Amino acid sequence: MPDLFDHAMIERMKDEAPLAARMRPRTLDEFIGQEHIVGEGKLLRRAIEADRLFSSILLWGPPGTGKTTLAQIIANTTRSHFVTISAILAGKADLRKIIQDAMERRRLHNIRTILFVDEVHRWNKAQQDALLPHVETGAITLIGATTENPYFEVIKALISRSRVFQLRNLNQQETGELIDRSLEDKDRGYGNRRVLLDPLGRAHLIEMASGDARNALNAIELAVESTPPDEKGIIHITLEVAQESIQRRAVLYDKDGDAHYDTISAFIKSVRGSDPDAALYWLAKMLYAGEDPRFILRRLIILAGEDIGLADPLGLVVVNSAAQAFDYIGMPEGVFPIVEATLYLATAPKSNSAVAYFKAMDKLEKEGQVSVPKHLQDANRDAVTGHGDGYIYPHDLEGHFTPQQYLPRRLLGTYFYQPSGEGYETQVSERLEHWREIQRKAFKITQTVVLPELSQDEIESMKRRIR
Repeated sequence: MPDLFDHAMIERMKDEAPLAARMRPRTLDEFIGQEHIVGEGKLLRRAIEADRLFSSILLWGPPGTGKTTLAQIIANTTRSHFVTISAILAGKADLRKIIQDAMERRRLHNIRTILFVDEVHRWNKAQQDALLPHVETGAITLIGATTENPYFEVIKALISRSRVFQLRNLNQQETGELIDRSLEDKDRGYGNRRVLLDPLGRAHLIEMASGDARNALNAIELAVESTPPDEKGIIHITLEVAQESIQRRAVLYDKDGDAHYDTISAFIKSVRGSDPDAALYWLAKMLYAGEDPRFILRRLIILAGEDIGLADPLGLVVVNSAAQAFDYIGMPEGVFPIVEATLYLATAPKSNSAVAYFKAMDKLEKEGQVSVPKHLQDANRDAVTGHGDGYIYPHDLEGHFTPQQYLPRRLLGTYFYQPSGEGYETQVSERLEHWREIQRKAFKITQTVVLPELSQDEIESMKRRIR
């Protein structure tokens, strides 16, 4: 039993807790945001209010979106025994003790145990496996919180026995409501102080908090606690004070997690979509968060070949030059060749005609290999057996072109490559059609085959098979 001194210390710690901790919602009615999972009539809200949370759940979302808060609301409303641990600090021995206690509690008193594991993705496979049988039998109801994609970081067996709820960043209205509540609440916030928050300062805090409730409240706390009241006793939070209180936005970016892959995806899609402004925005996010510039340059080199191609052959030259220049100079000045390459590729004409290769690969896989026509075989190694006989050297002729069989005979008239008609490829299209027409006449090709485009999924699958 805690004595009077312990009680006084606990009360003092409550008063001295950070604003974000003091303002943590205690009920669903106080909870802001996540209407898609805890709004009126939603499954999770009904389960919490009825204390019928029998299946395990995984709360997945960015920092400051309410994962821990939801767990504490469940703890406040459930008749089950509630245990909280951090996956960073707790090991298998701690888990074993929790499970033993839970089974004893259920056997003697028929009381269920809800186990909240913060940062559950930090547990390795063996630790997650140790929890699995007890989740399966119902001895433990798991609430796991994670900022990482649980479909990659949590074992499949545990995923299949849990409901995954994805939390989102607060929108600007919700962040504003959170800030206003912290200034009005007399018990836990600053309602007993005379705080004047300028509209521009409020708008800046909302914008820079980026949907992170904790970030917003920490900034308000710093602004209020560091600003002396004026002669009228008013703590005036101006735009300048707000800017000082939240100088640098905390960018969600884990180089091994979803944010890494999602952001590079947004960047590449923006360049491919010819939106230089969006491309610069996502580039800035990656570099700001410490992404390896060489990773970005490698992806741009791929894009130059895959999405721009012969519509602007200089695209590949520019981005290769940028990569070489970056290796010479490094950061911070190395950002300029990266930006130049990004802008050049984003504003260049686009063609994905290089994926014609996968049509040829698909044809080869489906129909098998065919021998090389004898006149195309290497005469240097095997001229005695007729290799190379009949080959016509194009440069000996006017126009440096002659109709000649290059594909296996049964594939004559099959066209894998179709120029896009964009940029430089318009010139390629004219020349190619002229040569193909001569070929058709020379070999009496009356029927041509233009192979259908492959789906993106088919192309991605074939990429993985390239060795």
